[in-house]
Amino acid sequence: MKIDSIVNGIVLDHIAAGNSLRIYKFLNLDDLECSVAVIRNCRSKKYGRKDVIKIDSIIDMNLDVLGYIDPNITVNIIRDGKIAEKKHLELPERLVNVIKCHNPRCITSIEQEVDHIFKLTDRENIIYRCAYCETKSDKEEIW
Repeated sequence: MKIDSIVNGIVLDHIAAGNSLRIYKFLNLDDLECSVAVIRNCRSKKYGRKDVIKIDSIIDMNLDVLGYIDPNITVNIIRDGKIAEKKHLELPERLVNVIKCHNPRCITSIEQEVDHIFKLTDRENIIYRCAYCETKSDKEEIW
């Protein structure tokens, strides 16, 4: 299989095998005017199997969201056919308006203008808690 190289764009590499379509939908990549290639279940020396997304344009994306979805993703910014920047993601310490608090008594449920802020409280188990009421979030909520 041959996928053309990118002159200017973004390559999301080391996505956990099977998660690329979820990320594609979450980032609304189907709304872009440029070419987007989703490569699923390809070989990886580091992880065994992985997914890759190639975007033929440089777009703004929330790296905290990507780090929350899959902290192993590598974001490669391509300029003039070469990797200009390589970002290794990790779990963000704080998430703003990525997930919502489901506690009906939380201020975020009552006041519409209040940001949904979650803080990482357990890195090993990927547990985030609401900054206002301490309600625990479930990582599957984002999907």
